Amino acid sequence: MNWRFSLSATRVRDSLWPIGQLAFGSALGYFIAKYGLGHPYPLLAVTVMISSLGFQRATKPQTVLTTALAMLFGIVLSETILLLYGAGTLQLFAAISISLILARLISANPAFALTVAIQATLVQLLQAPSGGVFARAEDGIIGALVALAITALVPRNPIKLARADSKALFLVFKETLGIIRQVLLSPDRLVADAALEKIRRTQPLIDNWKNSLEAAEAIAKISPFYRWAQKEISQQKRILEGMDFATRNLRVVTRRVDHMAKSSTTHPQLASLISKLVIAVDLLEGSSDDFSMAAKSRKYLRKLGPALSVESFEPSLSISELAVLMQIRPLFVDLAMATGMSQDEAVQLLPLVD
Repeated sequence: MNWRFSLSATRVRDSLWPIGQLAFGSALGYFIAKYGLGHPYPLLAVTVMISSLGFQRATKPQTVLTTALAMLFGIVLSETILLLYGAGTLQLFAAISISLILARLISANPAFALTVAIQATLVQLLQAPSGGVFARAEDGIIGALVALAITALVPRNPIKLARADSKALFLVFKETLGIIRQVLLSPDRLVADAALEKIRRTQPLIDNWKNSLEAAEAIAKISPFYRWAQKEISQQKRILEGMDFATRNLRVVTRRVDHMAKSSTTHPQLASLISKLVIAVDLLEGSSDDFSMAAKSRKYLRKLGPALSVESFEPSLSISELAVLMQIRPLFVDLAMATGMSQDEAVQLLPLVD
């Protein structure tokens, strides 16, 4: 029960800013439509604002605009049907059918079509306002403009979300490296299996980080308060690309180590190499929000390169250990590129293999 309450409390805490945005935007849209245009019941000014702004973890201005246009499209279409043919069962059928057909022609997103249809339905079923035939369309426009203004002027902190997403991926990545090291020193197939299962489930973490960076980039372009973040966003995009490939290669390494854990043989030399990789990943993680750390991580990786030479191991590695080393090498290149090196520069750090 305590765990569930803690999880719920955290969810509420993380949602306080979006909740404030939605509440403030709804009140502002209502105020403008009611007291600015004299509409007594500006329902659609509120519903369009809430639906356009949404409760997504990373709100993109383009998504807000698309949703707002979809809702306005449904409202205008339904208002036109009311004006020409009045209200009734057949008119409702026509409004929903036409809105869904046209919405599907415009967008492949099912949510877009449903949004259009719902707004068309509200216009058909609610009592006509006293402000005129297209008063509800005016309310919808107000709601859409308020949602866009909030996205640009008081957006959800995109950098904070991107940093949290990056830390989530780095946490799993470093935990997996730590478990690999443990298994190499003390073979345990169950522990290795758990690590393999965990690293295989990292794609949603990568997708979250990518989506939050896309939202941050879009917001930084239109919000005067987040122009400063463009350099950090660019830095994180480069790190994300490298970590995406590095995570794929880590899955391969983990699978190989999982296979090696069947025997009771220890592999201390590989475990030592993995420990050095953990340091490199720590430095890389720090460079996500501290640009000076990028240079340190590049310097460290340049020093680490010679340790990936087959000849550097004494005694010589076994065939299975050599296979792991060969799979660690592309992972090393991915990490080097994430620090800002070019692919050619990163590859040149690898000692040649005879």
